[in-house]
Amino acid sequence: MWKEENNTLVKSFKFKDFITAFGFISSVAIVAEKMNHHPNWSNVYNTVDFQLNTHDAGDIVTDKDHKLAAAIDELAQNFN
Repeated sequence: MWKEENNTLVKSFKFKDFITAFGFISSVAIVAEKMNHHPNWSNVYNTVDFQLNTHDAGDIVTDKDHKLAAAIDELAQNFN
């Protein structure tokens, strides 16, 4: 479940290995580019951490963030 902390939606995803995590990141990148809304993320081995907020709205959580979060959740189902 996504949590809202300090005007940011945050969530971590764990996968079986680095290659799977990287494939997930690549899929998210394609969707984010189509939405023109790019996440802050980090990847260490099999874990991908996201921090979403809308920079051009003053670094707060907006509908764009909730839509991207839903898309990320949907993509993650394909990698587990």
